[in-house]
Amino acid sequence: MASSYRAIVVLNPTLGDEGLTALTDSIKAKVESSATIDSLDVLGMKQLAYEIEDQRNGYYVQINFTAEGDFPSELERVLNITDGVLRYLVVRIGE
Repeated sequence: MASSYRAIVVLNPTLGDEGLTALTDSIKAKVESSATIDSLDVLGMKQLAYEIEDQRNGYYVQINFTAEGDFPSELERVLNITDGVLRYLVVRIGE
């Protein structure tokens, strides 16, 4: 049975505008391959609470999607090995 999930992804701002757009599109395509995107919000540049990989700021993207139970772990695996992703969090929402 499909559940609703939210993914927050923090991208490295040193990629530049084109790199951030390309990486966001790549993540969106990965989610669309196995899930239904309910909303995708680009939250933009925000200051981090602490430095990550010598970065004080991060580019935030929030994706709400509906998927089967095994997809979120696959998405986390892909985000973990993707260059340019500083941090990510995927949680189940609702109910």
